Amino acid sequence: MRIEPRPLPSTLPFLGNLPPLLTRLYAARGVQSEAELDKSLARLLPYQQLKGIEAAVDLLVEALDRRQRILIVGDFDADGATASTVGMLGLRLLGAAHVDYLVPNRFEYGYGLTPEIVQVALERQPDLLVTVDNGISSVEGVAAAKAAGLKVLVTDHHLPGPQLPDADAIVNPNQPGCDFPSKSLAGVGVIFYVLMALRARLRSLGRYETQPQPNIGELLDLVALGSVADVVPLDANNRILVHQGLERIRAGRARPGLKAILEVARRDHRRITSTDLGFILGPRLNAAGRLDDMSLGIECLLCEDQALAQDMAQQLDDLNQDRKSIEQGMQREALAQLKDLPVESMPYGLCLFDADWHQGVIGILASRLKERYHRPTIAFADAGDGMLKGSARSVPGFHIRDALDAVAARQPQLISKFGGHAMAAGLSLPESNFPAFAEAFDEEVRRQLREEDLTGRLLSDGSLAVEEFHLDLAKALRNAGPWGQHFPEPLFHGVFQLVEQRVVGERHLKVVLKSECGSVRLDGIAFGIDRDVWPNPTVRWVELAYKLDVNEFRGNESVQLMIAHMEPR
Repeated sequence: MRIEPRPLPSTLPFLGNLPPLLTRLYAARGVQSEAELDKSLARLLPYQQLKGIEAAVDLLVEALDRRQRILIVGDFDADGATASTVGMLGLRLLGAAHVDYLVPNRFEYGYGLTPEIVQVALERQPDLLVTVDNGISSVEGVAAAKAAGLKVLVTDHHLPGPQLPDADAIVNPNQPGCDFPSKSLAGVGVIFYVLMALRARLRSLGRYETQPQPNIGELLDLVALGSVADVVPLDANNRILVHQGLERIRAGRARPGLKAILEVARRDHRRITSTDLGFILGPRLNAAGRLDDMSLGIECLLCEDQALAQDMAQQLDDLNQDRKSIEQGMQREALAQLKDLPVESMPYGLCLFDADWHQGVIGILASRLKERYHRPTIAFADAGDGMLKGSARSVPGFHIRDALDAVAARQPQLISKFGGHAMAAGLSLPESNFPAFAEAFDEEVRRQLREEDLTGRLLSDGSLAVEEFHLDLAKALRNAGPWGQHFPEPLFHGVFQLVEQRVVGERHLKVVLKSECGSVRLDGIAFGIDRDVWPNPTVRWVELAYKLDVNEFRGNESVQLMIAHMEPR
């Protein structure tokens, strides 16, 4: 693992009267003006810039006026669950008489609005289908819905394929011809924007002259959760959405279900951060879609009764524990496949398959292996009928969805279908094609990446001076976010004396450190350490990459280093 300095612009921008450290941190993350740090809702990009938004609103106004049945078709991850919930709650707030949701079970129907899911949807007798977090690649599914006499509104954020579905309206910042400046909205962000536009239309029609205007800002806690859990880049617009959602949660105004998940996870809502959304709430919500049915997660978020929400949150927590156990077993099996393979002989693009692996967990497995081996990774599971389902994760500088497109262009018979983003994608292929696909994928990675690109790299914001290891700075950094994808939490590095080390839990290392000059004593923790390496009583000095954090224990607060990387010096 290499620790490298995070690049800085040659001239630092003026960002107001910020401390120099914060100015440097923001500048290194691309902030160029003080206005970009304004996280008020007034600074949100206008919905009018989204292509298709007026046609979408036309469909929804007609559905509201005619008391039509609206059916939301969602996705089985946290973004899809929050988007489905936001769509349900928002349309109800705005006057929908009949609105329901349908989430395909990933094990029976797979992803998106397929013709098979349209048949299931027809049992609900809808007039209008609204996709959330899917639909842009559902050419056949939309055609089936239209043939059945339904109107279809697609709201999505995924990259489109060569052909767009023939929907009545499409809202997707990544569709051709859309000038919306932020291409990074999550699926939940897209449906939230549609609701903003719908409310504005209803206001212009005079609907709120004799009644209060609904506050769709009540849904921002869910928008924040879905955006962070889907790991979309936190550009200035997404940072506003996430910040506002976090403020609602901290103020105790979150949905009962979201509160319940936090309580089951033993997290204080008053101190929640974007990291908690991604690593505490997101996995528990995702566990329902991975192992069972995402309807449990959506019902928890929709629930108005705190006691019932608490029961569902506990079920989600139990599923997440099951998911962890399954994942650990799959990791052991994957590492066993690779243990005898010298690093120099390892493919640049890793493809792994085991007939017993769980379809719902292969995405996490691919992420873990990508982090360990620092190369694009695809994990496959048996999808039945001679087919495999794969989940792909990438490294910086390698667009995984475009790579699959390149493989498919050269050898169109290999992949049955695929889709995704720069850093994550999904695909299906016949099991008999696996060896040829693994070879073709490795060739594509080698075409784009060099050997040095496959070395883990941590970008550091520099070293902290002894006088900067204090609680006020740790709190200021926590509140300076929200941090996340493409706007990473500050990471520092330095050499420390290792005074004490002990394992807590199964694989976490608690340490006591002294600064290099020995004048400051600090607590630190490293999660998921390699037990073959740590603890090591012979090591006296270590080089660390770390985040400055606030540790809260029995009402007391202290500085703690969250260690991202540690090696002997």
